[in-house]
Amino acid sequence: MLQRFLDPKKPSLKICGITLASDAERLAAMHIDALGVNFWPKSKRFLSPADADFLRPLAGKILRVGVFVNAGPEHPRELIARGLIDAVQLHGDESREEAQAYLDEQIPVIKALGIRDENDLKAAANFPADALLLDAHAPGLYGGTGQTIDWLAAAEFIKSHPHLSIILAGGIVPENAAEALATVHPAALDTASGSESSPGVKDFEKVESLSKAIR
Repeated sequence: MLQRFLDPKKPSLKICGITLASDAERLAAMHIDALGVNFWPKSKRFLSPADADFLRPLAGKILRVGVFVNAGPEHPRELIARGLIDAVQLHGDESREEAQAYLDEQIPVIKALGIRDENDLKAAANFPADALLLDAHAPGLYGGTGQTIDWLAAAEFIKSHPHLSIILAGGIVPENAAEALATVHPAALDTASGSESSPGVKDFEKVESLSKAIR
């Protein structure tokens, strides 16, 4: 499913910050490409692994991405082994070596990177991952701020590195999703705050608008 999600010929949509079984099931029924579940305890969209069993029946219906911040390898591996997630999104300060260890075990990896300027983009090019997620730089917050990055710089980065799979995050909302796609040409868009009515609760009018923008 990750390969289809990252297919550059057809942009995809990932709705992140899922906390409710009903929201996850509805996203799958709508044929949204991917969902993200935040297992970082300090996130306002945190989901305890003990409450994540609703993800298991969604296997094969939607790409299930677990979001982790400086978690160490055992927690993500456990959730993979339990059949709750399909891919690991490293959203903290994880090293290249940590990411490579997952890849060596054939665990799909998305590495999120906080982008301040072109130097951050240049550094991103050599990070081992199946995909790079470009997000706004937010020290201590690790995403979910609703702030955008420099789309033109991101577009140039993608042109210069056509072999990389890039996911664009940071301030993606229904009103700017189509423009983001047209400007940056990422493999996928990722949004949390832009798809919800309150942290962790999805607004399906917004989700439908985002889906239309992708289509």
